[in-house]
Amino acid sequence: MADGLIDDQPSHRRRSPIAARRRNTELTLIVMAGLITAVAYAVAALGTNAEIPPGIVVFVGILLGLLVCAHIVVRLVARGADGTLLPLAALLHGIGFVMITRLDDRLAGLQATWSLMAIGIFVGTLLFVQRTTDLANKKWLFFFAGAFLLLLPMVPGVGQTFNGARIWVSIGPINFQPGEFAKIALAIFFAAYLAERRELIAAKTWKVGPFYLPEPRYILPIIVAWGFAVVVMVGERDLGSSLLFFTLFVVMMWVATENAGYLFVGAILFGAAAWFSWSNFTHVQTRVSNWINPWDDPLGGGYQTIQALYGLADGGLLGTGLGRGNPGQVPEAQNDFIFASIGEEFGLIGATAILMSYVLIVGAGLRTALRTDRTFEKLLATGLTTIVGVQAFIIIGGVLKVIPLTGITLPFVSYGGSSLLSNYILLALLIRVSDSAARRLGELPDDPTTGERWKGWRLSRRIRRAIKRGETPADFVKAVS
Repeated sequence: MADGLIDDQPSHRRRSPIAARRRNTELTLIVMAGLITAVAYAVAALGTNAEIPPGIVVFVGILLGLLVCAHIVVRLVARGADGTLLPLAALLHGIGFVMITRLDDRLAGLQATWSLMAIGIFVGTLLFVQRTTDLANKKWLFFFAGAFLLLLPMVPGVGQTFNGARIWVSIGPINFQPGEFAKIALAIFFAAYLAERRELIAAKTWKVGPFYLPEPRYILPIIVAWGFAVVVMVGERDLGSSLLFFTLFVVMMWVATENAGYLFVGAILFGAAAWFSWSNFTHVQTRVSNWINPWDDPLGGGYQTIQALYGLADGGLLGTGLGRGNPGQVPEAQNDFIFASIGEEFGLIGATAILMSYVLIVGAGLRTALRTDRTFEKLLATGLTTIVGVQAFIIIGGVLKVIPLTGITLPFVSYGGSSLLSNYILLALLIRVSDSAARRLGELPDDPTTGERWKGWRLSRRIRRAIKRGETPADFVKAVS
């Protein structure tokens, strides 16, 4: 019996002080995140309309109710999970919602609906995925699902082009970005495939001249899957997602094989791909030119970047104050440039807090990867964390003019239903892996899941019926098989 567990009760009723402390800490942090969001919402209304919104009590009640519901589900089905992941996501989500409300009331109403659905899909993912091995066993299903989602925007009459990128799908009244969900499906496939073949890939038994490489039959399937994803993204002119998939693959190969050579090769391939894209695609040349010197076209391609930089400069250290800035001067401020809006009204301190939140999420994800001893879980946690960290870096780096601007969303913060739903699925999977690691380390009992208990109950019921019918154990085993 592990330390800290009370073993005078049945396994499914034992309590773990470690898990209890994590859940209590999580609840405290969630309440704090909810109150910070409520205060920011009220201050934004005061700065804009000089009055506290009349529905502030209802807003706070619904907000805290949703967050507490999510916490209760984690407490019930993933009580050993890291206690910081959900509160950090809630804080980012709350600040993003306040800024969207500040920018556009209509979009805020839509985002509120998406927020409700996001919490629902978070809960559903935790309830549906109760063993991470269930994901690994369906790796090819996730590959084909991811491939289908990537190709969906290319279907005539279904795919839609927006701002030069064909990444949207419109089916009746429903519009969404399938690539947001494809990245999770492919991350699961990469993790499962590499967990199964990593030793064979790392062996490098194929000699090509002076080099030793992995056997083609082991490495080729995953390279084809990765290449397919990147080529499709480039074809759809979704450069941000292309970079994200590229980085995800390189990082997971590095972690799986423990060979830093993949980072070196990845850097060379990235440089070659960047040069090829710049040489052959006009829109890439335009973005690079706007990145190097946006003032060459201050009213055209460089307008967004210039206005974002002016907004950040105007915010200074403490910000102009919620409701007192002009974030609407930046086109698409609720999407690509929401970080600039936050920097203007929250100042350097507020922008730094957002950055620190992402750093803490990445730290929690990598800590989860280090704690688990299962290869699939280690790779999955690393891949999901890479998605969040790299996506945040790409969009924030573009706003700050560190790298060329690419059109992706800031996780949990930007407006958009597809992004919000996919990020909460990602969060639920990270929490599930964290809980699994805690159980493997003996920090709480590894109780049977609800599905396993149901199967056990059905099996015991069949056994009792077989005994009543006078069947022998051999007859019953034969009937079951």
